[in-house]
Amino acid sequence: MAIGYKNLDVYKRAYQQVKEIHRISQEFPKLEKYEIGSQLRRAALSVVLNIAEGYGRRDSAKEFQHFLRTAMGSCNEVRVLIELSKDLGYIGKEKFQELEEAYEIIGRQLYRLREANKKS
Repeated sequence: MAIGYKNLDVYKRAYQQVKEIHRISQEFPKLEKYEIGSQLRRAALSVVLNIAEGYGRRDSAKEFQHFLRTAMGSCNEVRVLIELSKDLGYIGKEKFQELEEAYEIIGRQLYRLREANKKS
């Protein structure tokens, strides 16, 4: 039996990206693995965890909205951190562009999911 949140496209995309973020951040300079890298990993993981937790509480529209808002905030945090990582030379322009596009899509998907659940 499949768990519902795992069927959400936004969850699938965010889950793939959190794995990529984890892999990439392990290549940061030693100090940054535990500073920017750690914050980046936590923010990316927060997106996925808030989707899953919110989905589990979707019987309360207000709570689900809260978790989706938190996921959107974490998505924006990831975007700032990947831009900073690019500017500091920890990731290349191509990888930045790939991540930026992925998190832009995730942000839009979260917004649409939030809007769709306002009407429920």
